[in-house]
Amino acid sequence: MPIETPVTDSFRQDLVDSGIVIRTEELTKVYEMGAEQVHALSGVDVDIRKGEYVAIMGPSGSGKSTLMNLIGCLDSPSAGRYWLAGRLVSDLDDDELAYIRNREIGFVFQTFNLLPRATALHNVELPLIYNGTPAEERVERAKKALERVDLIPRMHHKPNELSGGQRQRVAIARALVNNPSIVLADEPTGNLDSKTGEEIMNLFENLHHQGNTIILVTHEMDIAQHAHRVIFIRDGKIFSDEKVAKKKAETD
Repeated sequence: MPIETPVTDSFRQDLVDSGIVIRTEELTKVYEMGAEQVHALSGVDVDIRKGEYVAIMGPSGSGKSTLMNLIGCLDSPSAGRYWLAGRLVSDLDDDELAYIRNREIGFVFQTFNLLPRATALHNVELPLIYNGTPAEERVERAKKALERVDLIPRMHHKPNELSGGQRQRVAIARALVNNPSIVLADEPTGNLDSKTGEEIMNLFENLHHQGNTIILVTHEMDIAQHAHRVIFIRDGKIFSDEKVAKKKAETD
């Protein structure tokens, strides 16, 4: 039996002081499929610090998307504990979890998840509408988020008037509009051609340089290599966790 870390104020403060924004302890997720149990995650321990750029890799069915859903508070673990910014997530009520999903975590999905009849500007405004931000402030903040992804000239266009890369930029701006501490991206280049995918990955690199903590889920090694650390999951367990060796810039 693993020894559980005691839940004390000093322990919470130690996490914050050490810069750890995500800690999982023996995180486990079991799905009931009729009479069968599917172990999607089996005792995952991981620490992610503020400002890290981490890729979570693994083949289909490895548990990487399950881990992302738990980190994003979109699902609850069957066992184990998850600390987010010094708080034990299992201790939070529904309102507190909704606040985290709206304010502290920005989500970027493979399928963009944009409203087809809304402009880019209105799509980016959505998280602000949900949390009751006044209209004038919403517009200004949405414009600033679109400016961060170089999409101001297209802000009044609807998704069907945008390229795939532009739609993903809108989705990224929407993820950034509440200035979240963490950005979670699930296969963000999966529906893009390789050139556009590279442009989106360069955008994530810029966001990381600006101070965002980025967690990227992918099954492609060339995409994972953009991160600074790669966690490889296999059969619901961490198989490896390694820093990415970055090539030094060439000098004359």
